[in-house]
Amino acid sequence: MTNTTNPKEEPVSNMEKDPDDWVSGDEPMTGAQMSYLKTLSEQAHDDKAFEEGLSKAEASKRIDALKQKLKL
Repeated sequence: MTNTTNPKEEPVSNMEKDPDDWVSGDEPMTGAQMSYLKTLSEQAHDDKAFEEGLSKAEASKRIDALKQKLKL
């Protein structure tokens, strides 16, 4: 008998995956990421945090850093 596990048995959070490991991390950031990053950079008074042309992974890292800075 083989020991197989069902991946649906335990919830897996995509939030825990490192953006550097994302399959689509090199794709351009989404519109939602762009909007959220712009808002957070304005709230943090950090104009350099927002930059057009970022990848999904880089945008995610910057969003996480700004959220930490703003204690969100």
